[in-house]
Amino acid sequence: MAVRVAIKAVPGARSDEIVGPLGDRLKVRVSAPPEGGRANEAICALLARALGVRQQDVEVVSGHGRAEKVVEVRGASESAVRALLWGEEGRGNGGEERRPDARGKRGGVA
Repeated sequence: MAVRVAIKAVPGARSDEIVGPLGDRLKVRVSAPPEGGRANEAICALLARALGVRQQDVEVVSGHGRAEKVVEVRGASESAVRALLWGEEGRGNGGEERRPDARGKRGGVA
């Protein structure tokens, strides 16, 4: 079974990370430049690590030269992909929702 995920890619970032949902897409930052398919490879590697599948089971199927891409993931159920990428584990802050503390500063954990 294959699951398709709409991606908003940000190549040339400081580090590789799954940022989280951005509208109907998943925002992903990778440090690789958008040259020679290196950013696409880095996106596939990042998603494969996050989902526990082999890198060759994650493939960019459209948007190879654009920031908006569609990635196909094989070997993972749709519910597993959605839970990891859009659920608690997919948040950039480790799944903890930050709320203002008593002084109004960000930092309290829900």
